[in-house]
Parts: sequence; structure tokens; C-alpha cells
Amino acid sequence: MSTTRHLVNRQRRLATVAAERAAAPARPANPDTSHDEPVPHPSAKDTTTDDGVTDDEVTHDADPAAAGAREKTEPGGERRTRLRVRLPAVLCALTVLLGAFAAWAFTSAGSLRDDPSRQNTALTDISRTSEVKGRIADAVGAVFSYNYASPDTSEQAAATHLVGKAVQQHKDMLAQVRAQGQKQKLVLTTTVTDSGVELLDGDRARLLIFADQSNTRTGKSDETTYAAAMFAVDAVRRGNTWRISAIDTFTR
Repeated sequence: MSTTRHLVNRQRRLATVAAERAAAPARPANPDTSHDEPVPHPSAKDTTTDDGVTDDEVTHDADPAAAGAREKTEPGGERRTRLRVRLPAVLCALTVLLGAFAAWAFTSAGSLRDDPSRQNTALTDISRTSEVKGRIADAVGAVFSYNYASPDTSEQAAATHLVGKAVQQHKDMLAQVRAQGQKQKLVLTTTVTDSGVELLDGDRARLLIFADQSNTRTGKSDETTYAAAMFAVDAVRRGNTWRISAIDTFTR
């Protein structure tokens, strides 16, 4: 049986519990949890590594498609994407340029080989250059000399050393000398002082001629005049000799 002391103690405990319930504030039926502190989920784990990269990010990077998507959103990733897109275009452009340069170089080389000036052997074929210089020097001296006492000699020299349009050019140049030769008793002497071969290509040549001319009138009183001449001649090889095919006095 309970003693009086036990009853007293029990009543005190009941009174204390009732007082605590009366002092506690009433809890609302639907408490507002908007201001409550977030409670971490018991299964959540901190997957942040030491360098600030989470496990989720590492997992996404392992997937190429996810990595490409992240590159487009990240600042550095966008630049790398542009570089990957532009690199094939740049390589293609370089290939086209190199192909165009190769075609141009081949065409230029062919044009140089076909250019007559590139076939000039005046500086390499010494013996042939010396031959044409000697023959043309003798021809110029013969066709541009005249003696009133033997006019046929000039005509024979022209027939021997001239071909092509040089024949008519020579007649026009010496027409006045022939017309006045007998009356003034003219003696015209031409001597080649120097010459240079500009072009030597097979049986064709072009030479620059420097000559001295003396014109003497042997009428009542001898009178001699001197002059220097410079002109160019085109020459062709006919048989075993060289002949003048054109005369260029550098005048119109």
C-alpha cells in the first residue's frame, strides 16, 4: 500500500506537470516552417574536393557530350570551341593557297623557258658570238661605204650582205649619196669601232654597232667631214655566213 508520503509526492509531481503544461505556449496546428533552418538530409554527402570541384562536375566531364555543353557555357570553353571550328577552315585555306602558288610557279617557269631572252647564248657561246661580231662588222663596213669611181662595188656589197627589209632600208639611206656622188665625187668610208651582241639565239642575232664615218669630196678642193654613228642590226645565218636582215637607226 501506498503510504502517506508516497501520496504526497505523487500529488506534487502531478501538480508540477500541470503547471508546466499551463505555462508552455500553444503550438499552431499548421506551423510555418518557412523560417526554420534547413535540415541537411541524412543521406547527403559533401562531395566537394580540395580544389573546389564536386564529384558531380567530375562525372559530367567524363561524358564528352556533357563536356562539350559545359565548354559552350564556360568563358574559356566557348573560345576553345571557336578554335576547333576555325582550324579545319584555316587548313583548307592554306591548302588552296599552296596549290595556287604551285600552279603559278609552274606557269612562270614555263614562260621563262619559252621567253626568247632566256635562250640568249651571247654570253655563253663565246666562239659563235665572236663569229657573228666579225662577220657583221665586215658587212657594215662594206655596205655603208661608197666610192664615186666604182659605184657598183657598193651595190655588190649590198647584194652579198643584206637580206629581207634591210635591202630597201639600205637603198633609202644611201639614195642621196648615190644621187650626188658623181657630181661631188664623194668617197664615203665607214669603219666599225666596236660592237656588242645583244641577242644570240641559234641562227638569229641582234647587234649594237658603233662606227666612224668619213665623207670626202674630191672636187675642186678636197673636203673631209667626220661623224660617229650608232645603230642596231638584226642578223640571220644563211649557209656559212651571217647577213643583215634589218637596220635600226633609233629614229622614226
